[in-house]
Amino acid sequence: MRRGAAAARLLAEGAELRDVLDVGVPAAWLELDAGVRWDQWYYAQYILPAWEHSTGGRTLTAALRSGAPLTESQLALALCHRDGRIRGAVLGRVRSHPALLPLLVLRCSDWAKPVRDEARGWLGELLDAERAATLLPLIVRVGWRQRGDFGAELADRLLRAAPRDLLTPLYTDPDREVRRFAYRLAVEQRLLSPAELACAAARDTDAVVQSLCADAVVAAVAEGEDHDDVLAPLLGARSPQARAAGVTALRRAGRPEQAVGFLGDRSALVRACARYVVRQGGIDPLPWYRERCAESDGPAPGAVIGLAECGERGDAEVLWPLLGHPVPAVRARAVAGLRILDVTDVRRLRPLLDDPAPAVVREVTEALLPSARTLDADWLCERLAGRWPRHVRLAAYRLLDTHEGLVRLRAAVALVDDEDARLRLSARQAVRRWFSVDRRRGTVTEVGELLDRARQLLDAEVR
Repeated sequence: MRRGAAAARLLAEGAELRDVLDVGVPAAWLELDAGVRWDQWYYAQYILPAWEHSTGGRTLTAALRSGAPLTESQLALALCHRDGRIRGAVLGRVRSHPALLPLLVLRCSDWAKPVRDEARGWLGELLDAERAATLLPLIVRVGWRQRGDFGAELADRLLRAAPRDLLTPLYTDPDREVRRFAYRLAVEQRLLSPAELACAAARDTDAVVQSLCADAVVAAVAEGEDHDDVLAPLLGARSPQARAAGVTALRRAGRPEQAVGFLGDRSALVRACARYVVRQGGIDPLPWYRERCAESDGPAPGAVIGLAECGERGDAEVLWPLLGHPVPAVRARAVAGLRILDVTDVRRLRPLLDDPAPAVVREVTEALLPSARTLDADWLCERLAGRWPRHVRLAAYRLLDTHEGLVRLRAAVALVDDEDARLRLSARQAVRRWFSVDRRRGTVTEVGELLDRARQLLDAEVR
């Protein structure tokens, strides 16, 4: 808003609109619209915007009273003026200044109904498909407002009737909201082929666009036909949503055996879709997972967790040896698989709290949390020392935090001066909570000593 107010002062001084405003950025128009009316509140007295007190502000006021022609900069200020009568009176002048159409779009969601209705009439007359495509980033954002649906609906009608080539640049627009609008229109109007939609799902970085295009591709795949040009981009996509859609489409294409290769995918969504497809094709995925996890050279991490996702408790015997696998991702998935199978052996999992891989320690911590109070508190407290890696200190603290109050206090005080900011903040918050709620627990002497140590490192809030 301050940038908008600064731009308003420059416009009042006679500066050109393009010199003070990035006209291609929707946020710049929104800031100008708010900035023209904003200056400051001083106690209970409202201070008028500074530009109105300037020479340029007085000149604009005189021109509005006399009906004299306005420059583009003056018209921009009038369209955003705090007085609704002024905003409404100058709407028709936008016809001679098409560069100010963005402000007309904003006035279509004006809080004053006369201004809003007048602006909508002018926008319906002045906006064509080409201008709608140019202003689409702003139109979409204004459409989020309480009364901003008119511009979005008008743009939708215009672009539906526009030539197909007009939408092409919108598919690669940097603004993801514009791409979502364009692809939603393309899917509904069937403007793109399944192959083009598949490439878009594989290429675009926005999850909404990926899902929109991928779902349209799956719906377009007919049974028994050759769809290599459609399936290949989806199956090779980086996005899990796109790969999952491609795997699902294999069933309609009559190629369930190809889904076997995705049973060990790194994404749980893709693995679930692959299991569904192979089962529909009469293939049981469980033997495949067991064979991969028993291979001498070690399985892929996705195959390890996949075994737990569809296996039985007895399959835990296949996962236990993988806790010593040299690949950290395999060890982490093995621990996660044991937790999914509800097979937890505290004695065998505890040594993995010292694992050098943070992912492994995170999974072990999640598996041990239900049994955390059975762990040796002193052994865990040793791992709060600064010589241990951050992920080990964090795991020990999380496990100690499930113990009784005095143990929690010891752990928190040990970390109040930790070098890691997030750990330090969490520990200090825990000390404050303990001090206000649990100070009765434990021996008075030890509690006092711990709080005295913490008080030296905490601010005056702990009292």
